Amino acid sequence: MITQSPLPKPRRFLSADGLIQTLRNRFADVPDRRKASGTDYSMVDTLMAAFAMFSLKDDSLLAFQKRAEEPAIHGLYGISAIPSDTQMREILDGIDIEMLNEAFADIFHELQRGNVLQDFVFEDGHYLIALDGTGYFCSSKVRCPQCMERKSRSGETQYVHQAVAAVIIHPGRKEVIPLAIEPIVKQDGESKNDCERNASKRLLRRIRKLYPKLKLIVVEDGLASNAPHIADLRDLNMRFLLAAKPSDHAHLFDQVIAASDADNVETVTRLCPLDGETVTSETQYASGLELNASNRDVKVNFLQHFEYDRDSGETIKRFSWVTDIPIKRNFMLRYTQGGRSRWRIENETFNTLKNQGYHFEHNYGHGKENLSTVLMLLMFLAFTVDQVQQACCPLFSAVLEALGGKKYVWMKLRSHVECFTYASFADLWTAILSRYLASRGSPSPA
Repeated sequence: MITQSPLPKPRRFLSADGLIQTLRNRFADVPDRRKASGTDYSMVDTLMAAFAMFSLKDDSLLAFQKRAEEPAIHGLYGISAIPSDTQMREILDGIDIEMLNEAFADIFHELQRGNVLQDFVFEDGHYLIALDGTGYFCSSKVRCPQCMERKSRSGETQYVHQAVAAVIIHPGRKEVIPLAIEPIVKQDGESKNDCERNASKRLLRRIRKLYPKLKLIVVEDGLASNAPHIADLRDLNMRFLLAAKPSDHAHLFDQVIAASDADNVETVTRLCPLDGETVTSETQYASGLELNASNRDVKVNFLQHFEYDRDSGETIKRFSWVTDIPIKRNFMLRYTQGGRSRWRIENETFNTLKNQGYHFEHNYGHGKENLSTVLMLLMFLAFTVDQVQQACCPLFSAVLEALGGKKYVWMKLRSHVECFTYASFADLWTAILSRYLASRGSPSPA
């Protein structure tokens, strides 16, 4: 006899239903420049419709439009009326992205309220945040006023869109929590391209405004380990752990050699697992070094980590960072893990958006102002909701584990929305999981 087994329960505010309501509340505050008398579709409905498209992982506005009358979409996302693809582009083009970035903070505050963020604390109340830029559009024909221009190897002019993202990471968690996104676009009144450096400065200021009391350790690649950027971080009361390569910091590494010769480098050697084998690792730390010969007054601490082949003694891997954090001997290895987890922004963020069903590099629309940026931010919000569900919602996690991958979850999500009507995502995920268990002959839920 098969006994009934209860399914996992969603969390009230940290499930899809709760997070969608949080977004609706924020979208309701987005200013609408249209005249109310000529408005058939509200701003909040239009924003929720675009969010629903990315939540359902439809690959174009046209594909979403073909299913816009499915009752489940209206019920799950609280949408009264969905505009056509052309109307949606016209309504969303030109809106202020400030409110959309504030939506990330709304979700973050729900995580705080739910006592979830304790699992993401790295050390001494600090969170690791990774910053990095990525491209999401490139064309030689399609363009908008915010497009940047670059020349291809053949001399052809290309129009591109890029963005810098900031996400909370943790060495022990696969999930990331986006904090804010800053587009790399031509600024008003400028004829020259924007750059990742300027966008990063804007993003850091935006983060400090949205999260004024948050204790942060910024983790970035080697391009960030320069004096002006370090000055920006210090001005914003942000600590840092920045990659530093010997080829870019010859003066710094010369000091490390001299400090080692003077026995002023702390060294920890241990055996550690790597790809199913055991290797020898060596972690070194030195404090109070000059960043470079041009900025001798900028003092940093230095951390580096080696992994050696046990048989040959050859170096397998080498990592090095500069930081303003005084690191105790028994925490040195932990900080190397923190620095190496910077790759979460590549693997768990950008690669997921590009290869796990989100269609990040598809052109959903450019418009006459900032439509591409607005849609990119809404896609990131859909990704954030999915990440929070994965980290916090037992019901969604059970569905993901049962189906074995996000692409399969999105496929089931779209098919159930097309064929059935649900009052909530809790009901939808329960239906998907119940049918999966029934098909495998597993105990049915109570």
